Amino acid sequence: MRIGHLTLLVNDYDEAIFFYTQKLGFILLEDIQLTPEKRWVIVAPSDAQGAGLLLAKAATDEQKQHIGNQTGGRVFLFLYTDDFWQTYENMKAQGVVFLEEPRSEPYGWVVVFQDLYGNKWDLLESKSNA
Repeated sequence: MRIGHLTLLVNDYDEAIFFYTQKLGFILLEDIQLTPEKRWVIVAPSDAQGAGLLLAKAATDEQKQHIGNQTGGRVFLFLYTDDFWQTYENMKAQGVVFLEEPRSEPYGWVVVFQDLYGNKWDLLESKSNA
């Protein structure tokens, strides 16, 4: 078994696709129109095995309230890289907002950043990759 996708609530499909593909360098894996209002949109850091993000446009007031705060203010997702400093500098150059300075932890390099809606992410390089 494996986790296939994680749903991420968004305001707008196209602005979310732009952020994830242009700012973070993700790949658009699928973009299928299901109804006039609903699309099946999946982005991922690469087309390799692993979970992708299903970008889901919020359809109700309750869903809209959770955009940018899907985990109550905690870090939501963990983005691993094999080259922390290169990825960090690339993301900074793209205008990604970092909430702290990079730090060394017993498990590796880490820094918290936020996506276009304010969800918190960790950018990580495991010590086993360093």
